[in-house]
Amino acid sequence: MIKLSICVIAHNEEQFLPGLLENIRKQTYPHHFIEVVLVDGMSVDKTKELMKKFSEDNKDFYSIQVLDNPKKIQAAGWNIAITHATGDVISRIDAHAVLPKEFSALVVKDISEGEDIVGGIRRCIIERNSAYGKLLLAAENSAFGSSINKSRRGKERSYVKTMFHASYKKEVFQKVGLFNESLIRTEDNEMHYRIRKAGYKLCYDPEIVSYQYARSSLKHMLKQKFGNGYWIGITLKVCPGCISLYHLVPMAFVCGIILTGILEKIGVWQLGTIMWLLYGMFAVFNTIISGINEGFTVYSPLMPILFLLIHINYGVGTILGVLRNNSL
Repeated sequence: MIKLSICVIAHNEEQFLPGLLENIRKQTYPHHFIEVVLVDGMSVDKTKELMKKFSEDNKDFYSIQVLDNPKKIQAAGWNIAITHATGDVISRIDAHAVLPKEFSALVVKDISEGEDIVGGIRRCIIERNSAYGKLLLAAENSAFGSSINKSRRGKERSYVKTMFHASYKKEVFQKVGLFNESLIRTEDNEMHYRIRKAGYKLCYDPEIVSYQYARSSLKHMLKQKFGNGYWIGITLKVCPGCISLYHLVPMAFVCGIILTGILEKIGVWQLGTIMWLLYGMFAVFNTIISGINEGFTVYSPLMPILFLLIHINYGVGTILGVLRNNSL
């Protein structure tokens, strides 16, 4: 049978890590064919303690490694995990994730059928089931507020450019190399670009489902969106092929706001009016769709404003990333 290495890197994740470790413990794929590689980014909370306890309490796995990531950044953590993993297949799982018990079995099934890289739907969930939390979750799960990436909501098996919580034959990394540690947020995009250039295909299987906790506050969500946009801007300069056009839409929108604002000052107001009318229509339409899919709450009327804040933060981040002078 195929030996699977489940890799998790974490930094100060004592809140979410226990749930994920319990998910790993409940995997239906035979544990004596599962290796667990846990990498701690020099946490100051109980993250490493939780990792060690998991290693001590679960002797039915093939092996459990607890490793340190002195650089703390994600790309460096993944490189440590990949280097030390001994499995035929490597699953990269975020610390904020939730894994159904059949996750590993479905991954191995696809790999055994000839795929080199597989992944599936990554849905967002919330920790606290409040009306405000549901508003943030609805925005995160909306194609308008987050991404049109197939790996967020695609219903058919297909080959894609990138995916979340992907699993790879170890030979893929042996051929294309490790993650670029200069990239903080876009290491996946750059790695998957190199993988595609090397001739591999990323198989999206909607039967493989995982979950990710969405940010629990508006402040944290907007900070995340700004950071994501910022690193998209930086990556655009060093690896344009790593970026899809939809990543650049918020930047184009912010540029549109600036341009139409200037035009309005000189008396040309028509373009700005058209842009805002179209944006408002899309925002309201997607608010209704989101409400139908996720459920309406007392905060639902605020969704168009939330969309606007998300797009502006992401777009401004991308512009600043593009304008950053120093190279990686």
